[in-house]
Amino acid sequence: MNKMRFILIFGLVIIFSSCVRNKSGQVTQTAMPENQNVFEVSEVLQANSYSYLKVKENGGERWIAVTKQEIEPGEVYYYDEALQLTDFQSKDLDRTFDVIYFVNQISKNPISGNSMGAMHGMGGMTGNPHSGKIESGQKSNIQLEKAESEVTIAEIFGNRADFSGKEIEIRGVVVKVNKQIMGKNWVHIQDGTNSNGKFDLTITTQDLAEVNDEVTFKGKITLEKDFGSGYSYDVIMEEATLVNKTTAKISL
Repeated sequence: MNKMRFILIFGLVIIFSSCVRNKSGQVTQTAMPENQNVFEVSEVLQANSYSYLKVKENGGERWIAVTKQEIEPGEVYYYDEALQLTDFQSKDLDRTFDVIYFVNQISKNPISGNSMGAMHGMGGMTGNPHSGKIESGQKSNIQLEKAESEVTIAEIFGNRADFSGKEIEIRGVVVKVNKQIMGKNWVHIQDGTNSNGKFDLTITTQDLAEVNDEVTFKGKITLEKDFGSGYSYDVIMEEATLVNKTTAKISL
């Protein structure tokens, strides 16, 4: 009898764990893809460029920000990539969030290709948990052949003082993109070179590139840049423009 009761309770738990509430409050059964991230909206604050959402996820509540869009409390969304910022000040709202997560994409349907979300999602942030930065590991399959006149990422990091304040062009492969964070796209590139463990160059730009693109950016090299909210860089290329873009013949 006890065994049958246990089997019945276990079955009910399985059923209810795969259910989410829709906007009308009804419970609908939904198949949860592996490593998929999902939340329910409990509060919405609209600003000029972002929608700030207080959400329920994994039994807790937190604030996230997404590109401004029509969102209602009670709606359920899937998301892909989340970037954690601490002590983030929204000038539009005149409010500082102790911790907030900028989410790259949300959808009412499961998002395919969610490996980035599994790695950087709210429950699985890598790197310093109190920093806005998430470091990318070096991609061993990126090996670009460059002409003698071309600058490498290793040269920039190895001779940073020589490049400080100068506008240069750099070619590399995009390994990560965070779109419209603090009004900028944050593009990370690598070219296969390494200077004392520094191999990933962050570029801020209004232009857009996607992971696996081979790109050439032109911009100014800045040293010891601190944007606040956990975004500080020894070396960064700022306000860059996209000169050229092709799809790299590799798989990251």
